[in-house]
Order: sequence, then structure tokens, then C-alpha cells
Amino acid sequence: MSEILQALVLGIVQGLTELLPISSSAHLNLVPWIFKWQIPESFDVALHFGTLLAIVIFFFKDWLKLIEGGYKQVVKKEKSFEGKMFWYLVIATIPGGAIGFLLDHFVGDSLGKMPLVIASALIVMGIILYFVDKKSPANTDYEHMTFKQTFLVGLSQALAFIPGVSRSGVTMTTGRLMGVDRESTAKYTFLLSTPIVFGATLYKFKDFVFNIPFFVGIFASFIVGIIVIKFLLDYLKKGSFKIFAIYRVILGLFIIGLYIFRI
Repeated sequence: MSEILQALVLGIVQGLTELLPISSSAHLNLVPWIFKWQIPESFDVALHFGTLLAIVIFFFKDWLKLIEGGYKQVVKKEKSFEGKMFWYLVIATIPGGAIGFLLDHFVGDSLGKMPLVIASALIVMGIILYFVDKKSPANTDYEHMTFKQTFLVGLSQALAFIPGVSRSGVTMTTGRLMGVDRESTAKYTFLLSTPIVFGATLYKFKDFVFNIPFFVGIFASFIVGIIVIKFLLDYLKKGSFKIFAIYRVILGLFIIGLYIFRI
């Protein structure tokens, strides 16, 4: 299969899986493993940049208000919800980002080469997501999230270094555990991912190969990402995370079966 077609497939996979709680890192490691493709490690981050663009554009007005509110709160001492939430996001990003960076530095992409680790993470987090979402109340919305809630959701991002855990999966699970409703949890998760993915993109920028497959992958992940954000926010107004939890478990069992078959 040509590199352009591989990039297109992986871009679509990234757009679908990064923003849903089903682990993009798991899928981006598994697809090349299943089809025996040779994909540069930096291409993973490049695809994440596509979904980053989707989040920034979809929530562009929100980010403008957040940045303006954060500026006014510090410079002009004007308090607002946007100013408070901006600094909540900043503070919540620091520990998760720092811990994730250190773990990535020492562990690297080695876990991504272990299908059983990915499968186990998919299954375990799928089960946790299902029961947390089912049992937790929904008594807080986005506008009323507290510092404790936003901070703990941000801290949970550190676990995303394990392929299969899923950044959106673990943050959405934590948000639900803290009593935040589903739609608000998803929105906060998307906003929270912006600085982390942007930082990872800058960190890996020197390794990017700016060729046609690179831009095809980014464009595909961007377009699909926009569609998925809209779908998930609408779906969670009435739906639950149950379907995603079930998918995680099924995929994990499939990977284990495929791994045993290949031995």
C-alpha cells in the first residue's frame, strides 16, 4: 500500500479515535502492527496536530473568550467565568504535562510495541469507564466546575502515556467520577488537550518530514476530528459512554486473540 494511502487511513483513524474515549495511541500502534506497516514515530504526533487544529477551530470562540478572560483577570483584576476557567486549564495542564513528559522520556514508545499491554489497558479502562459513568451522578456542568475537579481531571492525563488508556478516556472517566455531566466532561477534555498536544507537536517538530503523506494525514485527521467533536457533544446530551466502554473491551479481546494466533 502506498505511503499516501497509509497516511490517509491513519489520519482517519486518528480523527476517529483521538477525540473518542477509545485511545488513538492504541489504534495508531495496532493498525501498523496488524498490516505490518513501517511508520515513523513522529508521524503519530503529526496526526495529533490535525486533531489539535480541529479542536482549536471548533472551540475558537471559546478560546478567544478564555484567553481574554485570563488576561483581564491578571492585568485588569476583572473576574469572570472565562478568566477563572482559563487559569484552571493552565494549572491543570502543568502536572499532567510534566509527569507525562518525564514518563515519555524514560519509557518512550516501548509500550506501544507491546500488544498485550495495549489490550489490557483497553479492557481495564473500558470496564472502569463503564461503571464510573453508570454510577456517578451528573450534578456539575462546565460552567460550575471547581478547581478540584479541573485539577484532578488534568492530573489524570499523566496515565495517557500508556497506549490503550486514552487521554480523552481517562480524563472523561475522571470527570464523571467527580460528578461532572457527560457533555461538560467532553468539552473540558477537548479544551484541556489543546496545550498538551500543542507542546508535543513543538517538541517533535524537528522530526517531522514535510511530504505529501504528512499533509494528507493531517488533513484527514482534521476533517474527521471536526465531525467527531460535533457528533460526541450532541450524542452525550442524551447518550452515555457505554458503547465506547464495550468497544474497548471487544477490541482488547480481539487483540489478545490475534496476538495468540500469531505466536
